Amino acid sequence: MEKVRRVGVVAGAVVMAAGVVVGPARAATASASGVGQASTATTIGATAKVATGTRSSAGTEASAAGARTAARPQGAAGTVRYAWLGSCVKGKYDVPCGPWKLVMRSGKTVAVRDATVFPVGANGKADKEAAAPFTVSADGARILYFRKSDRKLVWRAATGGRAHSLPGATARVPKGIGMGDVDATLSPDGGVVVLDYLDDNERLPTLVVDLADGHVARVPGSDAVHGFSPDGRRLLVSRQTSDNTTEFAVYDADGAQAESREVPQVVSNNAPVALADDGVTVAVVIVPSEGRPRLRQYDLSTDAVSPAVDLPITAQDAPYQIFWNDAGKLTLWHMRTKSDGTVSRVTASVVDPATGGLRKIDSFKGPSRVWNWWLPGE
Repeated sequence: MEKVRRVGVVAGAVVMAAGVVVGPARAATASASGVGQASTATTIGATAKVATGTRSSAGTEASAAGARTAARPQGAAGTVRYAWLGSCVKGKYDVPCGPWKLVMRSGKTVAVRDATVFPVGANGKADKEAAAPFTVSADGARILYFRKSDRKLVWRAATGGRAHSLPGATARVPKGIGMGDVDATLSPDGGVVVLDYLDDNERLPTLVVDLADGHVARVPGSDAVHGFSPDGRRLLVSRQTSDNTTEFAVYDADGAQAESREVPQVVSNNAPVALADDGVTVAVVIVPSEGRPRLRQYDLSTDAVSPAVDLPITAQDAPYQIFWNDAGKLTLWHMRTKSDGTVSRVTASVVDPATGGLRKIDSFKGPSRVWNWWLPGE
């Protein structure tokens, strides 16, 4: 079965989301090791900076911001709808087969031929019945993957161009784990990547890497990562407390904890969630057993939960992931599935958080006969 990624809690159950596993159905598998892992994290007060770059001046900040903006393609046509890996029959069962491909919003399909298809394990051997990590930024403009030639993590623009290695040791898989144990998530604009290592003892810290200036911050590896704020400068995580409650925490760009609070069950037991640029507002989608999904906003600084607003999507559409944008709106991805569990349609809509009103911005058929596929932001 294909490697899974943490996503959150749906209808009270912790789930993991994978791409398509051995056939066309996107899987969601319950696991107690997802959101709110059963361990108590040690909070860090300041970052441990790796010698791969520093953030020492306003000039460096401006340069980094400019580099991010210049690297992004202009217009929706140059962005990714989803990335996918083919499925081929080998004997009596299916296996992944490459190369990785990008389906662009222009309708064009682009092959990423230098991306690793089969993940190399800690023993140095490739697993030809699994898929190596592949990540697309939420804006669909950047991709990140392991390069075949040197097994390094690299990023580049989705439209093409030179691939850039991650700084220093962050480009390599730590000793004792394999490529499949690296869960990489790009910030919405692709300027920052969080590397969450899925080691058994959760001893490896999670790394937050700025791809423009090489700055690296560390946060506890035992924290479950939920995602970035729209500007990529804050990271939302959760952890299980010793009292068996869930605590949300926000780290800033330097790895310092900015906010933390034990959250009510209406927040901890639902998903998807998303952090706003203010660093305290968390949007959470409530999926009831009956009726339409609802949206609430939770304030980490005051512990206040807003009234719920209905999301006008059909009962056949399941909320999948949600992101704030820099205009104070939300982008919601929702999926429609068939009776056999395969995804028939994927839709992205802009949500007004005050009213729940939706404006569809993209919609396409779910891919079929693929081994694995990833939406922007996964």
